[in-house]
Amino acid sequence: MTAPPRSRRTPFALGVARGLPFIVIMVPFGMLFGVLAAEVGLPLAQVVAFSVVVIAGAAQFTAVQLISDGAPVAIVILSALAVNLRMVMYSAAMVPHVGAAPLWQRAALSYLLVDQTYALSVSAYEEWPDWSVADRVAFFAGTALPVFPAWVGASYAGAALGARIPEAWALDFALPLAFLALVGPLLRTRAHVAAAFVSVVAALVFAWLPWNLGLIVAALMAMATGAEMERRA
Repeated sequence: MTAPPRSRRTPFALGVARGLPFIVIMVPFGMLFGVLAAEVGLPLAQVVAFSVVVIAGAAQFTAVQLISDGAPVAIVILSALAVNLRMVMYSAAMVPHVGAAPLWQRAALSYLLVDQTYALSVSAYEEWPDWSVADRVAFFAGTALPVFPAWVGASYAGAALGARIPEAWALDFALPLAFLALVGPLLRTRAHVAAAFVSVVAALVFAWLPWNLGLIVAALMAMATGAEMERRA
């Protein structure tokens, strides 16, 4: 398939167009994080800094939950890192596509590499394999343009409004919805499906472990399962 006509839509504009729908998920997701972070006592500035520096919703939710449970700092950090281990795999998968980009561009991409930008970019790179490295970087930047401000802005709004947000809004629906929308289309091989299945089962089986340590166990088991399936294939 050839790239979209440059006269009508550049890779950057295409990335923006494909990233915009995720605002529907990122806004309630970010607001929920802001509310929860404010409830555990984080000042507004720290909530915003958390979202700007980390940019990883699942890890941030995990850290906030553990902080509220009074978990040791080492457990909070270890759990957040475990949740974000997928970013290592995302980075490795991006290398064949943008590894030849200048260092400053790769640094910017690594900072903005989240579930949404990764999923959209990898899908587009497969759809338009004749894109240049510059085109691929531009598309990635386009996907990040609506996602990043939506996440930070929503985190700020959630922390600022706090308890004034009605419970009837049920902001917590955004967390599972976001990951289902991202993970579902990426389960393309037996290894992917097996890893996903093991992660779900293990997370349920080890849910009794304190401080969400069951999540770490589930992640390690899922990665081992996927790697073994790939090896056998």
